Amino acid sequence: MSTPEQHRHDAGEPRHARRPGRAAPITASIVLALAALTAGTALAFRTLEDTPTPATTTPPAGPTNTAPAPSTAPTTGPAPATYPADGPGTYTTIGDTGPVRGTTGTLLRYHIAIENGLTQPDPTTIATLIDNTYNDPRGWTSAGAWRFQRVTATQPADMTIYLVTPGTRAKLCGDPTDRYTNCRTGDKIILNIARWTRSVPDYGAPLDTYRQYALNHETGHRLGYDHELCPATGNAAPVMQQQTLGLHGCAASAWPYPVKGIRNAGNPGQYPDPIPTD
Repeated sequence: MSTPEQHRHDAGEPRHARRPGRAAPITASIVLALAALTAGTALAFRTLEDTPTPATTTPPAGPTNTAPAPSTAPTTGPAPATYPADGPGTYTTIGDTGPVRGTTGTLLRYHIAIENGLTQPDPTTIATLIDNTYNDPRGWTSAGAWRFQRVTATQPADMTIYLVTPGTRAKLCGDPTDRYTNCRTGDKIILNIARWTRSVPDYGAPLDTYRQYALNHETGHRLGYDHELCPATGNAAPVMQQQTLGLHGCAASAWPYPVKGIRNAGNPGQYPDPIPTD
């Protein structure tokens, strides 16, 4: 923007002719007065425009993603499951008589027996997971060949599901060198409390999925199925694959019939995986 001083010297502005006689001093005085007034107005404008804006005294807002101060309150949660390495070899049969799971096929009644001295997990939680696994449409009832029912200790059963310490597992399964895996012998399904509470390294699925797999795998042996191999890398592992020892490219899976009525099967066989010592 041009200043008053610049405006007075713009090209093309007309200049007033001086009249002869005494009027000249008066005209000069008026011109001087107007010049002074114009200069004062311009100075006033410059003073208002050039006055710096006072700095605000309000502090700027802080960042919005500042982490809160760590809490000093104690955290709570379930205690880690613990178990003895060896148990007494005596058991308590839990649960009452439950509903029949499945609609058609041979009925298999089962007991649930927990080795004495195991305080975790809660017996009701164990019974619920086992019952729900047998009742799942992806389970062994899917093809309509079998049904399952939990019964009390006073009723006869076709099989017993044991939850035992690693030492008792070795005795019941007849292999003193293996305290790591689960097994099935005759009408006994042996679930190792070490695997039930800890699963296995790199399984890649929640703990309950492993528990359902272990139960369905050993139940499959009771139904007459042998070990199977991973069909192809990336496939869901067959429930009869020894997933406890390795997945061999398959993904962890707990179910014999992930699609109703169609069994997920692999070629017969097993891998030469070493048995860990836990």
